[in-house]
Formats: sequence, C-alpha cells, structure tokens
Amino acid sequence: MTEPSHPAGADRPLRLLIVDDDPGARALHARFAAGLRDFVVADIVATGAQAITRAGRGDIDLVLLDLRLPDVSGIEVLHRLRTLTSGSPDVMVISSSQDRITVRQALAGRVAGYLVKPFTYEVFAERLAVYREEHRHASAEPVRETEFGQEEIDRMLAPRPPQQEAATHLPKGISAVTLAKVMEALDPAQSRSAAEVARRCELSRATARRYLDHLVSTGTVDLAHRYGKRGRPEVLYRLVPG
Repeated sequence: MTEPSHPAGADRPLRLLIVDDDPGARALHARFAAGLRDFVVADIVATGAQAITRAGRGDIDLVLLDLRLPDVSGIEVLHRLRTLTSGSPDVMVISSSQDRITVRQALAGRVAGYLVKPFTYEVFAERLAVYREEHRHASAEPVRETEFGQEEIDRMLAPRPPQQEAATHLPKGISAVTLAKVMEALDPAQSRSAAEVARRCELSRATARRYLDHLVSTGTVDLAHRYGKRGRPEVLYRLVPG
C-alpha cells in the first residue's frame, strides 16, 4: 500500500513504514494508523531486507519496527537505517521482546519509542501523538549535540556503577528520594528540558537543574542543546541507557 508523497512542512502528515512478519499484526497496525489524522501509511513490509530497501528511498518519517523478523534482526535493521547517508527515518520499536539486552540494544540505536505488544489503540495513538508533537518541535528548533572535552569523554568511557547505585555517595543538598524522582522523570529515548522535569517532579526549576547537573556529573545523563530562533539555547537531558 503506497500513498503519494506529501510536500515538506511541519504540518504535513508523517509517513509511516510498518515492518512486521505477522500478517495479522501488519493489518492491525495499519488499521490503528489509519485512524490517526497526522499520519499516513506509506508502505508495509514483512522482512528486514525489505525494510532497509524501502526506508532507503528517503521518504519515510517513522518506521514502526518489529524486532523479530525472519531474515535480519530488528536490531540489525535499526543499525543499518542509522547508516543511511540521507533521509534516515526515526524508528519506533513495536515488539513483544522485553529482555534487558534487547531493550538496551534498541535504546542505544536512538529509537523514538519502544511499544510492547500487545497494546490497545489508545496506547498506540497516545505514543504517536507524543512523537508527532516532538517532531513538530524538533522541526522548528533542531537539536544539536553537545561537544565534549577530553576529560568528559574519559569520564564517560570509565566504568560506572549501575544507576541504582547512583545515590550511594550524594553531595550536600542532594536527597536520595528526590534524586530517584528526577531519574524516574527522565527517559533514555527522549530528551527533556529542566522545565519539563521540574513539572513532572513538582519541583522548582532551580532544584530540578541542581539534580540534573549532579546526574550529568556522574555520567547518568547526557546533554544536548535545542537552538531556537532567538535567545539562549535550551539544555535537554536524556537518561543514559543501562
């Protein structure tokens, strides 16, 4: 099923590529997507090789990717899509795989979301609505990755304790309970601003920034910047997978 391409622009429908080897799942996801105003199903494929070829045309915005495919693993498809020289689409994993290794591998591939099967139409619609809003925001204010100095790179490469041990030796002014709330408000797949974290945790923005700065210093959180049309860039925070 192929739809004609749409003109570029923040308000055009986003083009989906559905990838799943199960005919029933393909039909269900296509039916769910058909009920969403801001999306159009551009194509549906059943194998990893077909997904790589189709996404390589450069006209797909978001791939709904199953990880259990008959020829190439979904993780391999994800990494192959990241090597595309231009038009690399976003990827949202839709899979029944929940094991720690698979989830971490997917998150390391900078997925836009991870939706565990089975799910309802309401959950599907909510996840894609969130993606749509983030896509609009990113189109208006592109995110540029922070450049790190040598000491920061060395610290990131050094062995670090598990995240659940991050609160073992806390500096003055950092509460373990509040730190856990801040970490819970963060996500490994989506970057969030200090204002959003503060709102989720019911903290002042200054307090949220203090905790976020601590998490950055421990290597638990990555930084990026969103550059708007005017003013200083907005700092974004993303939980490091694992």
